[in-house]
Amino acid sequence: MKRALVIISAVLMLAACGDSHKQLMNRAEELCQYIPDHELLEKSKDFMTDDFYALLDTMFYRLPAHEALDHEWLYYFVTGNGGTIADYTVVDVNKTDDTHAVATINVRQMWEDGSFDPETDIEEHRLYMEKVNGVWLMCDFDEHKQDCIQYIANNRKEQALRDAISDYLVTEIGPQYSHGELCIPTLMIIREEEKADRTLVWGDFWIWWYNLSGDTLKTVSGGNHSGYMTLHKQNGTVRVTGFVQAADGAGYDASVRRLFGDYYDIYQNMHSNQDVREAVRREQLGEYVKSHNLDIRYYKDYGWDAVKL
Repeated sequence: MKRALVIISAVLMLAACGDSHKQLMNRAEELCQYIPDHELLEKSKDFMTDDFYALLDTMFYRLPAHEALDHEWLYYFVTGNGGTIADYTVVDVNKTDDTHAVATINVRQMWEDGSFDPETDIEEHRLYMEKVNGVWLMCDFDEHKQDCIQYIANNRKEQALRDAISDYLVTEIGPQYSHGELCIPTLMIIREEEKADRTLVWGDFWIWWYNLSGDTLKTVSGGNHSGYMTLHKQNGTVRVTGFVQAADGAGYDASVRRLFGDYYDIYQNMHSNQDVREAVRREQLGEYVKSHNLDIRYYKDYGWDAVKL
């Protein structure tokens, strides 16, 4: 009886390990169904290592939605934004050590009717697997894990700068305007320059005061302040320590040219284009409303139609 139990236990352990080439191939095929592509499935958490899932969760749901426009790989690991479905074929799986393996997979683009796009080449990708508590999980894809780590670090650094600039505008510039219930700046950043002990940020910065009216932010006052800010990190916190602004009146254009230098045309194209300004304002208001859990759907300037966020 004891011998039978030992044999059964050994069989179960081998089955749980799933380390034969065939078992690894089958597991890789299963993991392919959870490769991020336009969305991160909630149940993917059971098929990924904790750290890889946490990174992807941050990329998909914790960063501003507009990031996808500039960094498509954050959202479209395989198919891009072409309206096709990824069809996966596991070519081979190679173990690199007892707890790590790499699967080579081919991907074809398939239309919703099951046909394939004859003009799209088959692409080769790498799916990385790690054995955790006896179970093989996805731990990376095409070495994007390090890309995600670096991008999140950069994003947090950028957000710290933006938060410091917003705080400065609210506390130092905001009191110059007629007050409302909320002061929400709009930042149109033109250029950043890292120095040894400080950061310089050039931009077209706007102050907006709003009152809350149902589901609408109604504008009370607003205005722009163009120039560059100097920021230092003090006791672990980034703070604005200086702000050089463009002159008012007749000296405005000359001072802007001096302050922005080679970036004057970029500044002028943004500053003078109302469509661009409003697009940035709408986007940043939407992020503010979301981060502060406000039941707001519109903003409205006096004499203008309400704009949906």
